[in-house]
Amino acid sequence: MAAGLAGGYGVFAWIGGRFMLPAQANRLQRLFVTQLNAIDVGTTLLFLTPDGRTVNITRRSDSGAVDDFVALSSTCPHLGCQVRWEGQNERYFCPCHNGTFDVSGKATGGPPGDAGLSLPRYELAVDSGLLYILVSAEQLSLARQARVLKTYGPLSPPAGCRGCPSAARPAEDARV
Repeated sequence: MAAGLAGGYGVFAWIGGRFMLPAQANRLQRLFVTQLNAIDVGTTLLFLTPDGRTVNITRRSDSGAVDDFVALSSTCPHLGCQVRWEGQNERYFCPCHNGTFDVSGKATGGPPGDAGLSLPRYELAVDSGLLYILVSAEQLSLARQARVLKTYGPLSPPAGCRGCPSAARPAEDARV
């Protein structure tokens, strides 16, 4: 009986102690998105992360650095509608209440602008001509496959690219 009590209280103390200790920092891992030369300036990819979040990845310039790109959540912080890139107006637009966001994700109009809400950003990395999004290690263990959902603007795959969308297959079906 003493062993049962000691074991029960020991497990209880261990569980309680886990919440008293500082949490581990969330480790970020790189997840391949696409090749740099597959995205033209002004083009936006709608990318699905392994945990089901959609991210707008927009190329703003052509220097080949990570600063060329911005990755923003495609979910409006006002009511959760899906925002989309409008290249002709150089802004993100939420069709639910005419909310607008600039290229950095800052709200510029509509209810999100009135409330001062911005689109959450995702970190990106560039290495050897490839674009990566940084996601938590826990997301990588999920069963969903990350993929490009849609491309806004011209997207022509580089010559000899294996796994890139072909001209015969629409970009919406391209798995990365």
